[in-house]
Amino acid sequence: MATSIRKRRRLRIVVPAFPAFNIYSRIACRTTALGPVRVATAVNELAGWDAEVIDENNLGRYGPRSESDGAEHELIQRERPADVVGFYGGLTSTVPRLYELARQYKRMGVTTIAGGQHFAGENILEALTSGIDYVVLGEGEETIEELLHVLSGDNSRTPTAVAAIQGIAYLQDGQVVCTPQREPLTDFDKFPFPDFSLVRYAKIRVYPVERIRGCPMHCEFCTVKSTPRAASAQRLFDNIRFLVETRDASRFFVVDDLFGQQREDTIWLCRMLRDYQEAIGRQFSITVQIRLDKANDPELLAAMRLAGIRHVAIGFESPIDEELKAMHKHINSEKMLSLVKVFRKQGFWVHGMFIFGYPSAADTQARIPVAERVKRFRRFIRKSGIDSVQVLLPVPLPGTELRRRLKEQGRVYPLEDVGWQYYDGNFPLFEPDAPATAEELQRAGRRIMTRVYRFRYALLVAASILSFPVLLFSLHRLKTGWNRWYRRWEIRLIRFGGWITIRKWTSDFRKGDFLPQLEKARIHLNAARTPG
Repeated sequence: MATSIRKRRRLRIVVPAFPAFNIYSRIACRTTALGPVRVATAVNELAGWDAEVIDENNLGRYGPRSESDGAEHELIQRERPADVVGFYGGLTSTVPRLYELARQYKRMGVTTIAGGQHFAGENILEALTSGIDYVVLGEGEETIEELLHVLSGDNSRTPTAVAAIQGIAYLQDGQVVCTPQREPLTDFDKFPFPDFSLVRYAKIRVYPVERIRGCPMHCEFCTVKSTPRAASAQRLFDNIRFLVETRDASRFFVVDDLFGQQREDTIWLCRMLRDYQEAIGRQFSITVQIRLDKANDPELLAAMRLAGIRHVAIGFESPIDEELKAMHKHINSEKMLSLVKVFRKQGFWVHGMFIFGYPSAADTQARIPVAERVKRFRRFIRKSGIDSVQVLLPVPLPGTELRRRLKEQGRVYPLEDVGWQYYDGNFPLFEPDAPATAEELQRAGRRIMTRVYRFRYALLVAASILSFPVLLFSLHRLKTGWNRWYRRWEIRLIRFGGWITIRKWTSDFRKGDFLPQLEKARIHLNAARTPG
C-alpha cells in the first residue's frame, strides 16, 4: 500500500529594511530583532512546518541584496518557496517597506501575516488593504501556531475556523473583524530558547535576550504599557549559557524595558553570570535598559558590574522639568543629574536617550525658545558626564497617548505628506510649540549631538593608541592599565564614529525630499484647521 508523503510547509518572517540611514543602522547590521526569532522558533517546532527569518538590515556578507534596499525576495522565493510570509512591524518607519513586500508576495500567491507594535486600532484597516491577509494583535507565539494550523487544514479560511483564533484581525465582506484579545503570555518555559540559526544570512555579534515583558510606567510617548510578566532568572541565565556554548556569543543586549525589576531575582541572576564567567574564563559585555532610580541600590549595581554589565541605556528624555511632566515622567532634572553620577562612579558606560522638542502639556504655559532648550540639553549632558547620547525628535507613534493628544489638537502632519517612513525620530512630525518651527527643532537635535560627537576624536583615538605602551610600563598592574586605557579609547572611538554617523545622515537628508513634503504638510494642516 502506497504511503503519501505530506509536503512540509514554510513560514518566512521578514524584518523590513530601514527606509534610510539612521542612528540604528550601524547596530542593526550586527544584531537582529528578538520577536521574529521567537515566533519562528515556535513555528519550527510545529509538525510539518519549517521557519526562517530574513532580516533585511542584516544580510551578512553574502545575502541576496536587491539593487535598491533590502533583500531580493523573488530570488529567495524561487530558491525556497514559502507558503506563508509574516512581516515584523515593530518599527513604524519600516511599514512602507513592509507593505511593498506584502504586495509583492501577494502577487506570488503567498498568504501574508503582519504583527508588531505599529498595528494599533487605527492602522489595522490600512494593513488589511495593503497586502496583508491577517494581522496578529499582541504577542505572537501562540497565535501564529493556531493560525498556521487553520491555514494548513482543509477548513482553512472558513469564517468559523478563523474566528475561533484569539488575537487576530482580518477582512470579512470588506469589514474589519477583530477576534477577542488573547491573554498575555505568562508561562515562558513552555517555549524553546530563540533559535538564531533561523536568521538566514545574518552575521549576529550582539544577541538580544529577555526575561521580563511589559513596563509598569505610563510614559505618554511609549507603546509599551502593560503589567510586567517575568520568566525565571534561571531561564535567562540558561539562555545566555546556551548562546555561549552553541554560538560562541559574548555580547548581549537584554531587551527588557526596565532591567532590575524583581530585585532579588536580578541580583541572583547577576551572581550566576559572574560565577559562570569565572568558571569558563571569559568576560561578557552586556547592555541593559534601566531606570535612574536603581542608582539608589548599591548592592544591585555592584552585582551588575560583576556580571559583566558594562553599558546601561537610560531614558533621560529631557532636562526640562516642564517636558518631563508632560511625558508623565515622575522625576526632575536635578534628581536625574545626581542619580546618573552614581552610575558613572560605579564604572558603567552610560548611554543617554533624549527627546528634543517635546510638546508641552495643555495646562503648561511655558513656551521655551529653541535656543534655550538647546542650552539646557548641552549643560545637562556636560554636567552628567554621559558617555554617549542619542537625541531624537518626538514620535507620535500609533496607539500612544501622545498621538491621541496631538491629533485632538490638530497638530499631526497628514500621512499623505509626511508618511510612516519618517517616523524614526529624525524628522519633525507635528506642529511644534510656538515660537519654534519644525526646521528649528530638527537642526537643534543635530546641534546637541555634534557637541558630543566631533571629528577631533579621530586624533584622540590615534593619541590613545600611541600612549598605550607608555601607560602599561608606568603601571605595575596590567589589568588596571588595560581597563583605564580601553575605556578612554572606546569613548573616543565611539564619539568619532558618531561624528561619521551624523555626517552620513545629514548628507542623505540633503539629498532627500523631506523639506518639500514638510511644506505641503503645513499647507494641508492649516487648510484642515480653517473653517469652511
